[in-house]
Amino acid sequence: MAKMYYEKDCDLSNLDGKKIAIIGYGSQGHAHAQNLRDSGCDVIIGLRHGKSWDKAEKDGFEVYTVAEASKKADIVMMLVNDERAAQIYAESVKDNLEPGNAIAFAHGFNIRYKQIVPPADVDVFMAAPKGPGHTVRSQYVAGKGVPCLIAVQQDATGHCRQTALAYIAGIGGARAGIMETTMDIETETDLFGEQTVLCGGVVDLMQCGFEVLVEAGYDPENAYFECIHEMKLIVDLINKGGVAAMNYSISDTAEYGEYVSGPRVLPHDQVKANMRAVLSDIQDGTFAGKWIAENKNGRTFFNSKRDKLAKHPMEIVGKELRDNMLWKDSAEGDKGLDSASN
Repeated sequence: MAKMYYEKDCDLSNLDGKKIAIIGYGSQGHAHAQNLRDSGCDVIIGLRHGKSWDKAEKDGFEVYTVAEASKKADIVMMLVNDERAAQIYAESVKDNLEPGNAIAFAHGFNIRYKQIVPPADVDVFMAAPKGPGHTVRSQYVAGKGVPCLIAVQQDATGHCRQTALAYIAGIGGARAGIMETTMDIETETDLFGEQTVLCGGVVDLMQCGFEVLVEAGYDPENAYFECIHEMKLIVDLINKGGVAAMNYSISDTAEYGEYVSGPRVLPHDQVKANMRAVLSDIQDGTFAGKWIAENKNGRTFFNSKRDKLAKHPMEIVGKELRDNMLWKDSAEGDKGLDSASN
């Protein structure tokens, strides 16, 4: 069983006298900054000039350039997108770190693949909420928290873990629970889950189901409801009580179909073989290398795939239905997965 920490294990006083610079004011950035401030911490924001700068100032924060904020801070939390973090670090953070400082991340990508290599005399830790920023904020305001992962990558001061636990308590994570891991494990499992199940797998599965029904002559609206809209209902049931609770809540007909047809669509041996190949690319750096190169070369593949998806009937029909249904959710969290952008 992984080591777990809770509020009793965290001491916010470990942040007393420390200035925390939040680099980025996007989904995670605004949540971390506001939660830490409400917990009594000394927080400043580091940004490029732009609309996020104005928003952070409007929210009552002192805002500086990334270099200025990094120079002033004792703890620098990098909450910018993976593909931008290394350049921002090299240009504005690296030379402003002092011995005994800490640099922190909410995802281990740049540490795992050595795009960022902090100096040996600073603490390096990860404080990773397992939820989008708007949820990190709303749960904190409600007196609750979002479960978090903690990892100590480099303990230069001898008390990096205490600092990291205090930081996570400051954003509310200790109210829910903090699980200890490593930045390597977090990165590899996070990328694997996103690519094979949560994003890549689920999106392709929904798209295939939608296309099969439409090609068979069914209305696209019906196809959307059955293969896409109801996905959330099923996942919510699993999230609350596991697969058994989901099966208890659905019809016996649906459960029987799960057993007889699921393996026909996703034959276990072949799917697992494909997943192992994806995992291998993540572990040996192949995927990271491709993603780094994609960003250096203008994102032509990435942008073409994004444009193609936007034009898919599944997306067009879905938007029309959502716009005309009373169950449409509020706009909160539309950028929920953009966990570190500013």
